[in-house]
Amino acid sequence: MNLKGLNSNFLTVSVWTLASRILGFIRDITMAALLGAGPLAEAFLIAFSLPNMFRRFFAEGALNLAFVPLFTKKLQTNKQSAHQFANDTFVVLGSILLLLTIFSQALMPFLVFAMASGFLGDQRFDQATDLGRIIFPYIFFISLAALLSGLLNASGKFMAAAAAPIILNIMLIGAMALAIYLEIQVSLALAIAVPISGILQLTLVWFAAKKIGFKLTFRVPKITPDVKKLIIIAAPAALTGGVVQINLLVGRQIASGTEGAIAWLSYADRLYQLPLGVVGIAVGIVLLPELSRHLTSKDIIGAQNAFNKSTKFALNLTIPASVALIIIPTELVSTLFERGVFDENDTKYTALALTVYGIGLPAFVLQKVLQPVYFAREDTKTPFRYALIAMLINAIIAIGLVSKIGFISAAIATSVAGWSMLFLLWQGSRKFEDAIKFDDTTLKSLLTIVISSIIMGICVFAGKSYLITLLHDKQMKYLGLIILIFIGIITYFLTKITLEKIVIK
Repeated sequence: MNLKGLNSNFLTVSVWTLASRILGFIRDITMAALLGAGPLAEAFLIAFSLPNMFRRFFAEGALNLAFVPLFTKKLQTNKQSAHQFANDTFVVLGSILLLLTIFSQALMPFLVFAMASGFLGDQRFDQATDLGRIIFPYIFFISLAALLSGLLNASGKFMAAAAAPIILNIMLIGAMALAIYLEIQVSLALAIAVPISGILQLTLVWFAAKKIGFKLTFRVPKITPDVKKLIIIAAPAALTGGVVQINLLVGRQIASGTEGAIAWLSYADRLYQLPLGVVGIAVGIVLLPELSRHLTSKDIIGAQNAFNKSTKFALNLTIPASVALIIIPTELVSTLFERGVFDENDTKYTALALTVYGIGLPAFVLQKVLQPVYFAREDTKTPFRYALIAMLINAIIAIGLVSKIGFISAAIATSVAGWSMLFLLWQGSRKFEDAIKFDDTTLKSLLTIVISSIIMGICVFAGKSYLITLLHDKQMKYLGLIILIFIGIITYFLTKITLEKIVIK
């Protein structure tokens, strides 16, 4: 695939992901207004995080990362063999997920306790347990959908897989509207909508796969030699996913001890996940099959070009986004979330968490660029070792600082662990000279991105000072934020275009 095609795929995934994240904001804004950071909000957020945790562990965090390189190689040689491999994997994964879903119903109180022991003894625990039993079957549908999305991505078809997450946000927004109309509990309506959205997402990608010749069906599971190889490669990736989830567990456990903290961290997480999802995840999705194809065909130049293009695409929006999250977190949170039962106190603590996440954002995105370099070579063990080190750093900081600074220690630990993981991935990747090699144009482009982001930050900070009256007016703060964003966009791109003419040309 040429660089033009690579850019087109990045944009396809990014545009659909952006649409999903915008709908996600509408969902979160509505939920914040209806539930705020209260017990029902926290109970739903914990219940919803359970299937998502296992989904990242089994599907996106393990099988998909191992599945895509293996499937890509088979696809280049024998489509029938690739189809058989995909169907065998689909059946084995589905069987495991079905058993997990059944056992989770009995074990739900223990799962909730593992996620948020601070809930024990108050109404949040029982509410999270009840909602968790309704939501958990989502894991079955969304993990199979994730596997099919990997199949589509490896086949060069990105649209359906990128569009599928929109369904979840539409369903949740609709559920809240219906709950208000029928005067039923909002958190219950949200919980019921989650597994229904999983069914719809799976249906969408299943038909997309069928359209390109991959009709996957359920049958008696069988561990074939190819599936066995997949499991061997996927095991370290699953453990890596497990380490990441342990980091999240540590954060949630710490936050559960402070009423409202889980919601504050969750709303902040949604904001920094916008650039991470639009840029970082898009790069990871497109880059993995692209690198696998180049490395399989011994196309070293193609692999290096893909890596350089991915890095520039990722940082071109991530660095200025990080600067914005650090400089105007309160203005973002206040404008987007502060209404209904979400008050100024909630804004204060959510903005604090957002600032810390903003510092870690470039590291989170660059991990998405570097990890495919390992996974494309079927090396899942090295990232696992690095993840263990990052996990220890996360735990030491989060637990060590909680008594002194409270819930924010969880956010600080997340960002520090993110930068530590990036450093380890970069150091380890230096042996892969066939893919990890910056050309002069990329290095100069990165320099212009950093300088332009700094200048943008100065201008936005100055603009914030001049617009302080506007930004503190409940009716006019929307206009104030729009002006600030406009200032940031104009100064960043004008500075970058000017510097590129000087530095690169």
